Amino acid sequence: MRSQITEKLKASTKRLATKLQKLSANLSKTKSNLPTQAPKMDLEKPLSMAYQLMGDKTARFMPLFKDLDQTLQQSGLKINFKAYVSLIIFSSLLITLAVAVVLPVLLFFVSNMPIGSALLFGFGGALFTCAFTVIGFYMYPVYHADKHKRELDDELPFTTGYMAILANAGVSPEKIFHSLSNLNQPLAASNEAKEVIKNINLFGLDVISALEKVSGRTPSEKFRDTIEGIISTIHTGGDLGGFLREKFRTAMKLKRLSLKKYSDSLSVLSEVYVALLLIGPLLLVIMVSVMSVLGGGGVGMLSPDLLLSLLTYLLIPVCAAIFLIILDSTSPKW
Repeated sequence: MRSQITEKLKASTKRLATKLQKLSANLSKTKSNLPTQAPKMDLEKPLSMAYQLMGDKTARFMPLFKDLDQTLQQSGLKINFKAYVSLIIFSSLLITLAVAVVLPVLLFFVSNMPIGSALLFGFGGALFTCAFTVIGFYMYPVYHADKHKRELDDELPFTTGYMAILANAGVSPEKIFHSLSNLNQPLAASNEAKEVIKNINLFGLDVISALEKVSGRTPSEKFRDTIEGIISTIHTGGDLGGFLREKFRTAMKLKRLSLKKYSDSLSVLSEVYVALLLIGPLLLVIMVSVMSVLGGGGVGMLSPDLLLSLLTYLLIPVCAAIFLIILDSTSPKW
């Protein structure tokens, strides 16, 4: 009896194994016949997502941003021009739609503003946000290019002094730029030197052609003049060490003059800061608070409470941010 049950179990196990093998074979055939899926969209980076969504639709907008291509190259940002334009358009549309929907709802339900006025403010806020977004994205590489230019100008005495020491020691121009690109504490010119070495080692250009290519994309006129002087000295076979020594002396004189000029302008900036960001907002807050207590009307359709909120949470932070940007753009780094 026990042996019969064992034989029946073995037979059932064999049949089950056979059926499982057939089922797995059918599944593998079905999987192989399925159409291949489309590549997934890269959502990790906003730039990639904007390019995948808007890349084919930006051709008509390219002439509006024709000056931005050169600015992107001068800024040192490793961003493709077409991809950056796609990001500008995509971000502007997204933020504008969000403001056009959210702002009227907040004004209608929170501030109890009439529906017509809320829609009007929403439309105006959407247009303002769209313009502000486009200008912000446009000015971002401009700011980086200007910052890179100021760093090159500020560090030019140290750059030319370092290059003059190597040139007087008999080091070749290619090795001078190679040493400049591998400093322990890199200068702003180290990035330009890396471009020179990349053009020589990777693209097979000679030293003069590599320097001409870097000279055409650098945002600093002083550094461009130095590079072109090095090219002329190499062409004529002149004394490169003597040329760089003279550039070092000239750059140091200009550096002393710029520091003296900055110390004079800093006192003016401090007075502007006290007047516009300390005394001015304080007087406005007192005035709006008194208007609110006395029950006076606001400005147009804006109540005193709304004016006080806009002053506290929008106007003062924006003015402070603008002042910090101005201070950063005028202050020397060395």
